[in-house]
Amino acid sequence: MKVHIINFPETKVAALEHIGPPETEYLSIQKFIAWRIENKYPLDKHKGYGVHYNDPKTVSPDQYQVDLCISVDEDVAENNYGVINKIIPAGKCALVRHLGSRQNISSARYLYEEWLPKSNESLRDFPIFFHYVNVGPNIKDDDMITDVYLPII
Repeated sequence: MKVHIINFPETKVAALEHIGPPETEYLSIQKFIAWRIENKYPLDKHKGYGVHYNDPKTVSPDQYQVDLCISVDEDVAENNYGVINKIIPAGKCALVRHLGSRQNISSARYLYEEWLPKSNESLRDFPIFFHYVNVGPNIKDDDMITDVYLPII
């Protein structure tokens, strides 16, 4: 697996915080999509991100947390969906491209368990995050592309 070290630019995002069982994340995704469509944020102009605060395989379901995000240029207005303004901070990241289903992004586990201990790098104070390069109802699991960013010092 090829790991690239990059400097990620500060990115303003509109975020919907999902806290709870991974099985209910789909409901949050549908809510976020409805907000995005209503507010005219097309995915061809706004990048989709997921900021993952913990691993659903190692945390209790009620503590699982992920921010569903899209990049924005301006602040998001107060709304009934619970979408808020956040920032993905600028900084050094290890980057790996994951090809295939997003049900098990093995590249994230690789970065933490194999690459990081051998890299002489240290984690930064921001969680791992994913850029969903291609999304939509017509994207098959095998065709999915996800860039995995591990913030490091």
